[in-house]
Amino acid sequence: MSPMQATAVYVCGILGLFWLDRERPARTSWAVWIPVMWLFIAGSRHVSQWLGPEQAASPEAYLEGSPLDASIYALLIALAFYVLFQRRDAVARILRKNWPILLFVAYCLMSVSWSDYPGVALKRWIKSLGDYAMILILLTEKDRTQAIKQALSRVAFVVLPVSVLLIKYFPDLGRAYAAHWDATTFYVGIADTKNMLGMICMVFGFAAAWQLLHCWSAPRRERNRIMLGQGAILGMALWLLYMSDSKTSLACFAMTTGLVAAHTFLPPARKRAVLHILVVAVVLCSFSVLFLGIGSGALETLGRNSTLTGRTEMWDLMLQVPINPVFGTGFESYWLGKHLTFLWQYQIMNGITEAHNGYLETYLNLGWAGLALLAVLFWTGYRNILRLLETDPEAGRLRLGFLVIAIVYNFTEAGIRTTDLVWIALILAIAAFPQLRAAKTTVVEAPPAVREPEEVEQFA
Repeated sequence: MSPMQATAVYVCGILGLFWLDRERPARTSWAVWIPVMWLFIAGSRHVSQWLGPEQAASPEAYLEGSPLDASIYALLIALAFYVLFQRRDAVARILRKNWPILLFVAYCLMSVSWSDYPGVALKRWIKSLGDYAMILILLTEKDRTQAIKQALSRVAFVVLPVSVLLIKYFPDLGRAYAAHWDATTFYVGIADTKNMLGMICMVFGFAAAWQLLHCWSAPRRERNRIMLGQGAILGMALWLLYMSDSKTSLACFAMTTGLVAAHTFLPPARKRAVLHILVVAVVLCSFSVLFLGIGSGALETLGRNSTLTGRTEMWDLMLQVPINPVFGTGFESYWLGKHLTFLWQYQIMNGITEAHNGYLETYLNLGWAGLALLAVLFWTGYRNILRLLETDPEAGRLRLGFLVIAIVYNFTEAGIRTTDLVWIALILAIAAFPQLRAAKTTVVEAPPAVREPEEVEQFA
């Protein structure tokens, strides 16, 4: 099959997936397409990378960014704020219940003042507001669960099939080659790195598995559509996880899907005490294998060594850069200017712009204060999920999975960053929201019937 023929087949397949995901009657608004576009950009390369040749990596280019990408992000943020202004009453109710997130956002804004590049940091902070705005759009929909399902599915219906298409038929776009690693071939699909492709498959693959786990309660006809569409997405996600060789994403996907499946089908796992044990076991087992040397055989089975593919060496180099340990270098300011110039002089750090550990990334940018606020987000978010599991188990399980994914994934990848899929999923997981208000109906009782004298006489 030629590349053009394959493209036509895949386009038809994508349209078929959208047809399977149709809803009648519509329960969501057009505004859902705004977070869909935001998630699509977050789950693929920047628009500027698709439209033109990639510029050579340099500290100066990384500092300036792309005007085209900035314009697209600004347009989407403006549209999101327009929608949220129309829903300002619902937005205000949600914000009042999410003071930990507001506190974290405020601290990030405050940290701009001590950045070496406050102008760049402020622009990145404004861009970060888009992540929160997209979540607010989904949470203020009349049927928020359906809106979340649609957003995740619509993005997955494009990024995963296109990734398969690029890898198989357009290798110049779907594969990358690292000369300093013996010309090793990396399968990247629609992403720009193999680890990013793994992250995409982890997030959308888990979302597909979550929908499959809950489809049994749907009517038979709808259940068949869900199983066909989401089953195809899950199959592609698993194949791409295998091709990308992203062990972190694969392990996170497997453990989290198992946790949610246990909570879905095993009644004992729904008890709070048992759920606490399961969540702690997943997190501690991952931490022990990665950092304490316990169960090192599992690490070798995954094809990784004690240095976590050079990560421990990189972490040592990053910590050599002097920063304020309490407040860090400022919001997303560590990988700028002199810090980047110093680190890129080492071959192992050449071209690296993340810490490959979300907690170290947070420490470098926001210090111990930022880590403390992040811990508050995790704790309050987990309590919100526990309450949601009692009132809406289906939505609660999605959020539980995203929270566990975020905690474990950030052990070896930096997923606490603006427009990162794991970070967006984490915000969705921890956000508290008021229950949707039932529509008030006024029952007007009819006055007692007054019989006419003739009727009384008739039935007497």
